[in-house]
Amino acid sequence: MSTKLILYGTKHSAPVRTVLLTLSALDIEFEFREVNLAAKEQLRTEFTKKNPQHTVPALEDGEHIIVDSHAIAGYLVRKYGKDDTLYPEDFYARAMVDQRMYYEATTLFATCLKQIIGPLFRDNITEVPKEKFEQIRQSYAVLEAFLVETPYMAGEHLTIADFSIVSTTSTLNFTFVPIDKEQWPRLADWLTRMEALPYYAEANGVGLKGFAEKVQSKMPKQYEKLWKKSICGDQKWRVKVM
Repeated sequence: MSTKLILYGTKHSAPVRTVLLTLSALDIEFEFREVNLAAKEQLRTEFTKKNPQHTVPALEDGEHIIVDSHAIAGYLVRKYGKDDTLYPEDFYARAMVDQRMYYEATTLFATCLKQIIGPLFRDNITEVPKEKFEQIRQSYAVLEAFLVETPYMAGEHLTIADFSIVSTTSTLNFTFVPIDKEQWPRLADWLTRMEALPYYAEANGVGLKGFAEKVQSKMPKQYEKLWKKSICGDQKWRVKVM
């Protein structure tokens, strides 16, 4: 059995990009194995034997398989991190990281992103209902509140909560509801700082760009309209991953 970590997934997936950001931050060597969701490769027997949930990401570490991006990120820091900075051992600090990741999982991803991309790719709709965009705006307001007292989502320094939230938030921002710098200044500043990480473009930007292109092909008129209505300044941050 291979001793190198193997990550199964597709870079178009926000949860997969959470793991890619974590691996990059920890400078861990790994092998990436593409799982084509459109071709339903996640339902093939060889994959479901590893992950009965037939979801990505899935991480193979020797004889162990770990699934769910949040579980994988925490596992990687605990096993391979040089310290606990990205996932603190302190009870309260870790609780804050966990809470932020739960918010990402239950609201940003499950309520906001997944409820849009499901109908978009499964049912081939060409226009997303406006109320879905309002849910995203409400989630931005919550993220803005998270950043009132600290520069990062769960405290004074970068943690895996930031990786989890940025993978989904950057997707929502880049494809559906651009972050208004005037309405959510702290969130916009945080995203700019995340984009400045030396590994961000490769770990998150490449897959984000590919996903955005797929969304644009599904809803070209609405996609363009959303950006024309945006008041995001010069939008230089938007083209960093292009």
